[in-house]
Amino acid sequence: MSSSSSSSGSNNPSSPGGPLAGKVAVVTGASRGIGLAAAAALRDRGAQVVVTSRSEERAKEAAAQLGGDVVGFGAHATDENAARACVDHTVATYGSLDILVNNAGTNPAYGPVIDQDHGRFAKTMDVNLWAPILWTSLAVKAWMGEHGGSVVNTASIGGLSVAQDVGIYHVSKAALIHLTKQLALELAPKVRVNAIAPGVVRTKLAEALWEENEARVAAATPLGRIGEPEDLGEAVAFLAGDGARWITGETLVVDGGQLLGGGPL
Repeated sequence: MSSSSSSSGSNNPSSPGGPLAGKVAVVTGASRGIGLAAAAALRDRGAQVVVTSRSEERAKEAAAQLGGDVVGFGAHATDENAARACVDHTVATYGSLDILVNNAGTNPAYGPVIDQDHGRFAKTMDVNLWAPILWTSLAVKAWMGEHGGSVVNTASIGGLSVAQDVGIYHVSKAALIHLTKQLALELAPKVRVNAIAPGVVRTKLAEALWEENEARVAAATPLGRIGEPEDLGEAVAFLAGDGARWITGETLVVDGGQLLGGGPL
C-alpha cells in the first residue's frame, strides 16, 4: 500500500474553508498507499485527520508527510485497547469523530484456499473484517451514534469476483461488503456506511499483482492503466462527504473497468 504520487506526500495544510471543514476523521492503516491518499484527500477538503499505523513511529511519519494539522497515532487495527485509546483521544482532543475510514488490511494467505492454515485465515479475517467492526463500534458509541457520521470501508473488487491464489483475501472482502450493508441498516439514519472496492492499485499490498507485469494488467484494464492510491482517496472523500449524503450501504467500484474487462482480479 505505498503511494507513488506527490499529492499524498505534500505538505499542504487543511483548507479551512473546504467542504469538510469542522469535521474530524480517523483513517486506519494510513501510513502509505490508499490510507495515506484518503487522509490527504480528507485533509485537502478541510477535515482534521488522525492517521493510524501499527507502529507509532510510522503513524507520526505519515502525519508529518501529510503536513498541516494531521496527527499520527500508533494503533494496530485489531488491538482493542489501542483502538479505544485512539477514538477516545480523537473525541477528547478535537470534540468529535465524524468520519471513520476502515482502511487497514492484510493478505498473508496466498495460494489455494485448501492449503491455508488457521493462523493465516484468522489473521486475514481479524484485520480485514473484525477490525472494521471494532473501530466502527467504538466510533459509534463514542460520538457518531448520537451526533451522526460517515464510515467508509476499504473492500476490493476481489469481494465481487474470484481468482487464483487470493481466495481467503477475497472471501474476507466479500464479507466486508456484506458487513457494510448490515452496518448501514443497523446504524441508519444517524450513520452512513459505505465501501470502496479498488481494483489493482499501485500499493505494497497489491504489489504481487502488478510489479512484474504492469503492462499486461494495464492492457487488461479498459481505462488503460492500473490504479493510483489517489484515485481511491478521491472516492473515499466523496463517500465521506455531504455529496454522498443520500448514499448508504453501497460499495463503489473504483477499478478502471477491470471487472468489465475480465482483468486479473
